[in-house]
Amino acid sequence: MIDGLPDGPPPDRPGPLRIVVIADTHLRRSWPNRRLPEAARRVLATADVILHAGDITQAEHLDDLALHAPVHAVLGNNDPELRGVLPETLELDLAGVRIAMIHDSGPARGREARLHERFPDADVVVFGHSHIPWNAAGEAGQLLFNPGSPTERRRQPHRTIGVLELADGRVVAAHIEVVDDPR
Repeated sequence: MIDGLPDGPPPDRPGPLRIVVIADTHLRRSWPNRRLPEAARRVLATADVILHAGDITQAEHLDDLALHAPVHAVLGNNDPELRGVLPETLELDLAGVRIAMIHDSGPARGREARLHERFPDADVVVFGHSHIPWNAAGEAGQLLFNPGSPTERRRQPHRTIGVLELADGRVVAAHIEVVDDPR
């Protein structure tokens, strides 16, 4: 166990550890009509662990996520209320996979080298900030993973969330899921 979290799937559910990755939710009390899409909530309900890569904005949203599964989160640039509560970076081991998290990975140019230099021991680096879904190889076999945003797609065609499945010290699946609710 790491930080009280199981190292594998819950005993009543065989198979890989299912990590739901979310970022850039930008939920604010002052925007009462903004909510996570129902499609995102359905994906979150399948999580063994949730990773939030920043821009949560308010602590109660972490509490809402924790109703689904244990949550690990990092501080985003729109999280002043959470400064001193959340770390800027986080490194953890889940199912034998070393995962590093940071909100802003910097510009796309040079990202692979920069993240490998910052987190040389990580198998997976999770990041957010750009709202651009990213699921690609980095340097030295590292996986770089940005789930996009389930609420602010900006110039992206869809609202998205990410899923990682881990078992026996390796990533067995990594994909981005579209969570657009029908209008």
